[in-house]
Amino acid sequence: MKARFFIYCSIIVKMGIIKAYRFRIYPSREQVELLNHHLWLSKELWNELLAHTKRMYRDYGHFATKYSLQLMVKGAGLYSQTQQEIAHRVFNAVGRFLELRRQGIHCGFPRFKSFSRIRSLHYPQSGFRIEGKKLKVTPFGYILMKQHQSIDGKIKNLVLKRKPSGKWFAIFVVEEPAKQPKTNRGPPVGIDLGLRCLAVLSDGTHIWNPRHLQKSEEKLKRLQRQLSRKKRGSRNRYKAKLRLAITHEKVANTRTDFLHKLSSWLVRNYSFITLECLDVRDMVQEDYGKQINDAGWGLFTNMLCDKAESAGCKVVFVDPANTTKECSRCGAIVKKSIRDRTHCCPVCGLVIDRDLNASINILKRGVSTAGHAGSNACGDGLARYAVNEARSSHPLGVGVCHR
Repeated sequence: MKARFFIYCSIIVKMGIIKAYRFRIYPSREQVELLNHHLWLSKELWNELLAHTKRMYRDYGHFATKYSLQLMVKGAGLYSQTQQEIAHRVFNAVGRFLELRRQGIHCGFPRFKSFSRIRSLHYPQSGFRIEGKKLKVTPFGYILMKQHQSIDGKIKNLVLKRKPSGKWFAIFVVEEPAKQPKTNRGPPVGIDLGLRCLAVLSDGTHIWNPRHLQKSEEKLKRLQRQLSRKKRGSRNRYKAKLRLAITHEKVANTRTDFLHKLSSWLVRNYSFITLECLDVRDMVQEDYGKQINDAGWGLFTNMLCDKAESAGCKVVFVDPANTTKECSRCGAIVKKSIRDRTHCCPVCGLVIDRDLNASINILKRGVSTAGHAGSNACGDGLARYAVNEARSSHPLGVGVCHR
């Protein structure tokens, strides 16, 4: 499967929209050696600046200023603005640590980095330009680039990033002019995220969870055991580490590709999408963290938000409290355990799939919150929907149940 490497992240500003484009680049062997050497210099510079910051606090009781860090980076062997950007990152990392401590949040002080933890070179303003099918970057020269789509707007900065698999990418941050959003006349929908079904829609559609990690879990375990048996620093350990990184990257690309297709399908077919406001980071720390990360709830919701505006769609997040327990017909609270997969209301007699019941409640809360009218989902008519285990043909390539 060929993954489409485009980062859907957009930030609205007064002048337009900030987007990031990611393209694969193919440096020569000499350029790869030079790029890796610059990454090593970046690592050394980061560690030197961090050590200086610690000494300043130990000897004088305060941390180094941004200006003093910028003076230290001169002559480090990197592009001038790349050096300054490392100084800014060290200063911001220490500032972020102090801010979190003031808020009472436990966090660690910025750490010294090894070579494997430095993976990017930043060009905040200049030092690069696109010429045809090649990218010219100081001091690496012309690098072959696979630009699969055109860039409309002003390029603000560039990041050269190396993946653990050894692949290199060029990430452009672009300011695009604001465009008129498309007209979307689709119906509203509520979405309940889960693990057995990745998403259950209020119109009765069930999107099954592909479980990408589970499919490659045995292979990953075998590669991890092979890596642990190799001698540290040896060539065989490097090869085993590379094989493991390539497999992990394939799993991540498969998940990202699936979520891109699913989110694009949703924003094209629905004009109003309502989801629960879940704290995914805290949920991962409690139960089913591995399955939640494999499903990609956070990545999926980010994709929906990023694509919604350009598709003429609106995304609303609602309070998740009692969406599963509340009856979608009469509003009674019906207690359930995690094993109860059917909602049976003793008050009004509604019998419906619990996830479908939750998605209807999510849609109702979203409609009442945003003042959106015209919902075509109602509890009385949806009780007849059932979950069909058979996989049907669908443009998303997954099993989907329709009424």
